[in-house]
Amino acid sequence: MDDSEFVLNQSSINPYILNIEYAVRGPIVANAQRIQSELDAGIPKPFTELIWCNIGDCHAMGQKPISFLRQVVALIVDPSLIESDSHYPADVKQRARRILDNGGGLQYSSEMLGLPVIRQDCANYIQDRDGVPCNPDSVILSTGAGEMIKELLQVFARLQPSASTVNGLQYGVMIPIPQYPMYSASITQYNLQSVHYYLDESDNWSLDLSELRRAYDEAVGKCEPRVLVVINPGNPTGQVLRKEVIEDVVRFAKEKNLFILADEVYQHNVYAEGAKFYSFKRALHRLGPEFSTTVQLASLMSASKGYAGECGFRGGYCELLNPDARLQSLLYRQLANRGCPSVAGQAILDVIVNPPKPDEPSFAEHEREKSQVLGDLKLKAQMATETFNSIPGMRCNPVQGAMYAFPSIELPPKLIEEAKAKGMQPDAMYCTALLEEKGVCVVPGSGFGQRPGTYHFR
Repeated sequence: MDDSEFVLNQSSINPYILNIEYAVRGPIVANAQRIQSELDAGIPKPFTELIWCNIGDCHAMGQKPISFLRQVVALIVDPSLIESDSHYPADVKQRARRILDNGGGLQYSSEMLGLPVIRQDCANYIQDRDGVPCNPDSVILSTGAGEMIKELLQVFARLQPSASTVNGLQYGVMIPIPQYPMYSASITQYNLQSVHYYLDESDNWSLDLSELRRAYDEAVGKCEPRVLVVINPGNPTGQVLRKEVIEDVVRFAKEKNLFILADEVYQHNVYAEGAKFYSFKRALHRLGPEFSTTVQLASLMSASKGYAGECGFRGGYCELLNPDARLQSLLYRQLANRGCPSVAGQAILDVIVNPPKPDEPSFAEHEREKSQVLGDLKLKAQMATETFNSIPGMRCNPVQGAMYAFPSIELPPKLIEEAKAKGMQPDAMYCTALLEEKGVCVVPGSGFGQRPGTYHFR
């Protein structure tokens, strides 16, 4: 049959999906998968194995799981082990029983917002982290942080052009450049408008208030900016924002009446001397009631990052602050459509936010394993920075946090001209050559966004 004869075809699907791009799993990765299949089939290449550096999946790169996390989940998967197996420490059994006794069996659906006992543990974790009270009713559990990114942006979506406007304009979402491509892809999917603000590469990818103002002022009249996305620690850029920068962002959001979407999933991944994670919630409260009771904030956390790196379980939470009653009602109605977040993901998240206490039998081993993982990541961050800076034509800011280096590369004019003639981004052509000639799979900076005339890869 001709494509036009099918009910579902390119002309009948949601038109906004046609323009979605997601570089982390884009054409270079598809090419790498083809090459891997050829290697597996014995087809000779200039290398014997592929090195996959395109995605932040630590376990895929050899990181060992944290024993306590996996042990608790094992008992939730098979509760009979709680009584029959003496191998598991008492605190592992206690955590598993507590989750199971409160509706956390994997055979059940949970409440729409997640299991109350786990939402309470998340609230306790947030309160201990920030020294600020946290109401568990403000915590929404999710099937990974990515689910909540999409759910939150969808609340702002107006899919029909006639309904997507205020004074004839689309809603705008301010996103950092470089950015995590899920944001630009979701903005496209929901017919929102991206408003780009550039991170300052000369200041270790920091966020400059004057650049926020430039981006906002240039967007006004083209769209109605409503959301401000900040990724801290940064993906793909690896910076950790200073406290004063975060507080400036909060002041700016209040001034312009913007909803802050704080992507804080790498909050455990801080390596640089003197760097420290400082949450947006803590900034709100430090600035006083004028901010803490009026600025709307969604803060995201994930089980996929940090020291756990449990990408496959798909666990995450969102703390939603200062939603008006109507917004909360509409978001909850939307979330009801998903059924419930992954119960396995909720369980693994609970063990992350409620780890062994100093007087419990698993504490010493858990701390040793956690320190080992974070220590290895710190060492790799230093090695990546030093190695890239030793290569002529490359320059890399210190990797302060998260899981990525984002070096800049100087490309010869001839390559740039050749890429443009082929309709390719120059850094994508470089990354393709790196894959095909050396067997290293990275993601070009053009997939994350970058200042015109600069080239990078993650």
